[in-house]
Amino acid sequence: MLDMPGAVPSDGGVDAGVAAHYGDPLREQRQLANGTGFVDLSHRAVVRIGGADRLSWLHNLTTQRLDKLAAGGSAEALVLSPQGHVEHHLQLVDDGEAVWVYVEPGAATALVEFLTSMRFMLRVDVEDVSAAWAVVWEPRLDAHDSLVTRVDGQLDAVSGRQVFVPRADLLAFATSSDRTGPPAGVLALEALRVAAGRPRLHIDTDHRTIPHEMGWIGSAVVLDKGCYRGQETVARVANLGRPPRRLVRLHLDGSARENLPVPGSDVSTDDGVIGRVTSAAYHYELGPIALAVVKYATSDDVPVVVGADDVTASATIESIVEQDSTPRPGQAARAAFRTLGSR
Repeated sequence: MLDMPGAVPSDGGVDAGVAAHYGDPLREQRQLANGTGFVDLSHRAVVRIGGADRLSWLHNLTTQRLDKLAAGGSAEALVLSPQGHVEHHLQLVDDGEAVWVYVEPGAATALVEFLTSMRFMLRVDVEDVSAAWAVVWEPRLDAHDSLVTRVDGQLDAVSGRQVFVPRADLLAFATSSDRTGPPAGVLALEALRVAAGRPRLHIDTDHRTIPHEMGWIGSAVVLDKGCYRGQETVARVANLGRPPRRLVRLHLDGSARENLPVPGSDVSTDDGVIGRVTSAAYHYELGPIALAVVKYATSDDVPVVVGADDVTASATIESIVEQDSTPRPGQAARAAFRTLGSR
């Protein structure tokens, strides 16, 4: 779709290979927010999982309840390490014959290797089909008439559908009379994503991330299903404690409009560094905003500074992952044990 009129390519990074915008990123944000247009996500990777055992198999491997997923049903799921760290984020739909998954650019190889290693004697077939299939995002919540479509289960600023389109048909799809508006670039969708507080794997996460820190409990993780890799950590944090970090939204002062903080920028209070910026965008209504991962105990009321040295901006915190003051079973016992141990 980079051949479409006005397309300005992304300047490298994880979203290289598609249009950053088509001339006016703020107009494109408004357009998507009003429910029209589409976004080329053909740089994302696509994995197809066929076979009669695919749903029960994925149910056992991931954090989501998938064994009863109906044909046409959509979901998101995580694959965790044995220690409970997030390794893969799957956004998927089952078409009755296969599960279609789209993941971050470059993430298919590791996912296919892991899934293939877990096949054993089951009737499943895992294939990276990124060379033949692409994803287009549209702000609509209905299935496409003839193409496999994942309809988003969350209702927020980036609710929509992801249509799996043959790569050879991308331009025809984009220019067909079915389109409800002109294309928008990934900058517009990213700004809406940051405003909605939705994390992206390997962008807002790192090798230590556990699901609770990103707000994935409920949407990608169910707490009442059978055993899967990493479940012990999920259950322990849910029942006995709280995560060490949490995802928040930062509202930056106007000085950040021209110089948005880069990922990795420090987030600090008077007491020192409390976290780091993971994503930043200029939103058509909210102005400069960012996502950051900060210490769990950081109060939403504390003013923060983003950046270092002479390149800084002041900011306020808005919760995405709320702090929970509800006592957990076992916390009183652990506190008493620590008290006895110190005597």
